[in-house]
Amino acid sequence: MSALKGIRFCDFTGQLAGAAATKWMAAFGAEVIRVEDPTNQGAWDVLRNTPPFIDERRGPDLGGGFNNHNVGKLGITLNLKTAKGREILEQIVAKSDVVTENFAAGVLERLGFGYERLREIKPDIIYVSNCGFGHTGPYRDFKTWGPIVQALSGLTHNSGLPGMEPAGWGFSYMDHTGGHYMSIAILLALFHRMRTGEGQWVDMACCDTGLTLHGPALLDYTVNGRKSRREGRPIGNRSEWPAMAPHGIYRTLGEDQWIAIACRSDADWQALAGVIGEGWASDPQWQTLEGRIVGQDDLDRLMDAWCAGQDKHALHKRLQQAGLAAAAVLDARERIDEDPGNDWMELWPEVEHSAMGKVRVDGLPVRMSKTPQVMERGAPCLGEHNEQVLTGLLGMDAAEVAQLREEGVI
Repeated sequence: MSALKGIRFCDFTGQLAGAAATKWMAAFGAEVIRVEDPTNQGAWDVLRNTPPFIDERRGPDLGGGFNNHNVGKLGITLNLKTAKGREILEQIVAKSDVVTENFAAGVLERLGFGYERLREIKPDIIYVSNCGFGHTGPYRDFKTWGPIVQALSGLTHNSGLPGMEPAGWGFSYMDHTGGHYMSIAILLALFHRMRTGEGQWVDMACCDTGLTLHGPALLDYTVNGRKSRREGRPIGNRSEWPAMAPHGIYRTLGEDQWIAIACRSDADWQALAGVIGEGWASDPQWQTLEGRIVGQDDLDRLMDAWCAGQDKHALHKRLQQAGLAAAAVLDARERIDEDPGNDWMELWPEVEHSAMGKVRVDGLPVRMSKTPQVMERGAPCLGEHNEQVLTGLLGMDAAEVAQLREEGVI
């Protein structure tokens, strides 16, 4: 039995911030009907036409990113500029539990399907919107992407090394995280409706989500007046709450090879010093946390020099056996193709895609003993399930579907 079996989504989400949320829903059994525009070859979602691609072929059905974030969903096309298209959408909404979207604020309302209209169609509908600043307030009309959210919420400002420009993460961290928060919001609204019978509008703002991720750094400024970027700050690899040293990423043998090491206590340092086995590790300064913190720059240089002569995988094993928190920094090939834990966790399952064949996608990092996730079908090609949804859900016949296609409704 799937955890969300019997729950239906009318889904307008795209890219990562929205599609990642409904990917969770589909993996745990919900029927997610993804609605797209038939007039622009899937341009509602930029990922449809963007790499990675598995071969020389290109097109809206071959984008690897789109497939990754839309596995298990049904895909239909509806031209909402037509009266018939809007009528069909009303019928789908009437048979759905949740409407999800991550357009800029006001887009769905301008299409004629704002929350009040959705409530008229189905009084207990749950409507979940997710955009940069939410649907209210002075910034509601500003448009964002993940890196913009990271910058505006201060996350980029707090990332990097002393004396260097803010670094960020090199990818749309807040698109992924925004999608995960959205999935939590969806489940909370479903739980509320299960208890009360009430639907509601869940209005999310990704920039607010980003603010919640600052933790102690934001409190340190608001309470103590200490800026994150100040002399000697930030030091992205170090831990102050709680204090640890050494705590960092150190270069190992070979080109661009690294290991992460964290000493949580003086006992950890004694274990690490035993593995190091060199005279400098016995220096009295390093035997206490206070001494290691005071001399952390020098300690990091010593750690760098020692680790540079070590194979990261062999060192990883030695440190783990000594009871230390340490791990080799893995590249994509090592993590995905060579880690024996992947099969057990099913982190990269293989799905069958109608145009690409068998391809691997990101799984979800949870294991449920009674209601496991299922990922078998790839993302929908553009309009792939038009006939299935229109005949199976709405009761149309093949001739009606053919007429809709001829009229440009689908």
